[in-house]
Amino acid sequence: MKAETAARTRPATRSDKNLLWRDIIKNRWLYIMLIPGVLYFVIFKYIPMYGITMAFQDYTPYKGILGSDWVGFKHFQRFFGEPQFWTLFRNTFLLAIYNLVFFFPLPIVLALMMNEVRRERFKRFVQTLVYVPHFVSWVVVVGVFYMLFTTEGGAINELLYNLTGQKIAFLLEPGWFRSMIVGQSIWKEVGWGTIIFLAALSGVDTQLYEAARIDGANRWRQTWHITLPAIRSTIIILLILRLGNFLDTGFEQIFLMLTPTNRDVGEVFDTYVYTKGLTQAQYSYSAAVGLFKSIVGLALVLGANTLAKKFGEEGVY
Repeated sequence: MKAETAARTRPATRSDKNLLWRDIIKNRWLYIMLIPGVLYFVIFKYIPMYGITMAFQDYTPYKGILGSDWVGFKHFQRFFGEPQFWTLFRNTFLLAIYNLVFFFPLPIVLALMMNEVRRERFKRFVQTLVYVPHFVSWVVVVGVFYMLFTTEGGAINELLYNLTGQKIAFLLEPGWFRSMIVGQSIWKEVGWGTIIFLAALSGVDTQLYEAARIDGANRWRQTWHITLPAIRSTIIILLILRLGNFLDTGFEQIFLMLTPTNRDVGEVFDTYVYTKGLTQAQYSYSAAVGLFKSIVGLALVLGANTLAKKFGEEGVY
């Protein structure tokens, strides 16, 4: 054990570097295939992080990032002092909680149900059916929901009118806004979310199920004692990664669903950044709001990962 620890802590020697280069040459095609992914993260994820400096400046396009005046935490103080801050925080937090509680478990449940299907043709048909909405743009999804729920000839409201004699303004009443957002997310993304869970389920040893059947376990007990423990690490890792985007409620979807009547419950950080940053050209202020969101997401990931490690799980890192 001491020898392994010493080997890990000692500085890399020339022989270690030679071994690394031999490994790179041996697996050169794997490393070449890795290049596009690395370039994507470097160009679109890491280099844009330099723009964070705008949050601490009075940025103007004429002066640029290097020439703009530094103002420290001025924009953060303004943001936290805004009367609208707590409204934005409440709306974003509630939507994030609804998505976490109602949306996150559904791909697991759907994957478990699809895993029980034995007819391959029917299983593939169902998989294709639930995957397709993922490739539909939010503009189309919102348009379909408008056609279904509008009070002017919408199919759902026409059905309600025939049954009860009255219509409900689903698209205008603030009380229905969050339910509509979560419902759209479920319809569009729940099928796509099953891919990783189905891959994890395919790795479960079938002999465990055979042994459980011999012991008299029904399908529910097999699922509870074999299937779920087998994919527990996958669930925890995806939950931790989900927390990293906790405050990302989806700009396009919410922006398309906003109306003057539901703005009090629908305005979130993403739409607020768009309004302040693009329509009002307050670049530094919107950058400060975006940085606040990122810091919260980072804190949630670190906290959830530490908690998972304390309970004996693998975690993300």
